[in-house]
Amino acid sequence: MSGVALEAFGPTARRLRALARAELALLGRNRGVVLTALAVPLALPFSMRPALDELDLEKAGLSIGTVLLTTAIGFSFLFAVYTSLVSAYVARREELVLKRLRTGELSDGEILIGTALPATALGLAQAVVLCAGCAALLHTGAPKAPYLLLPGLLAGLAVSAALAALTASFTRTAESAHVTALPLVFVSMAGSGIAVPTEVMPDLLASVCELLPLSPAIRLVRAGWTGQLSAYEALGALATALAWTIVAVFAVRRWFRWEPRR
Repeated sequence: MSGVALEAFGPTARRLRALARAELALLGRNRGVVLTALAVPLALPFSMRPALDELDLEKAGLSIGTVLLTTAIGFSFLFAVYTSLVSAYVARREELVLKRLRTGELSDGEILIGTALPATALGLAQAVVLCAGCAALLHTGAPKAPYLLLPGLLAGLAVSAALAALTASFTRTAESAHVTALPLVFVSMAGSGIAVPTEVMPDLLASVCELLPLSPAIRLVRAGWTGQLSAYEALGALATALAWTIVAVFAVRRWFRWEPRR
């Protein structure tokens, strides 16, 4: 049965690989998106260092290196994956690329996943580089709970990609893509533990913010370094991330537009 499953998946993998290569070439031509995806997650967290120095991080069991690391990874979710994918989905729709792809062998799911692969791969690679760089420059050390780090990264990439497709469903033009992406960016920065760790928030506010889409991923990534997350809390974070992904996928299947808005 496993051999049959692998054989059946072979054509799908080839189609996804071909689509991902084409999307990567298109992504490389958009210098503005590439610059935003690469530079913002690296530069913006360090501009927030003075504000973080005002917080009592030690009381929450955090270090400035750990907070800056998860902040940078959070910005990678938002800018390398989410905002760049919103622009990509809308641009391909308006250029009739998605419509043409649907006339071929690719299924709807393969089109959306293949389009997302370059951005999610960039986000994952960026996260790995950030982890290594912060370990060397900010002395974060090795993660105390590495088994939480990978699920956190994967959850953040999956939720970001799914919400990007959903946001693209309600975005009229490629020029307005950055505008429609802003609400989730601002909410996530303020409440998901990216700009301000939820550990230093009041308990009631932190409990509410932990339900935001990217909060579970940020919480798991940070806990990967601090080890300050019980098995029950980790499962709860994973369940929240899975719930957001399922809701976003269902909404995309219901409302995603494959043809330009006229």
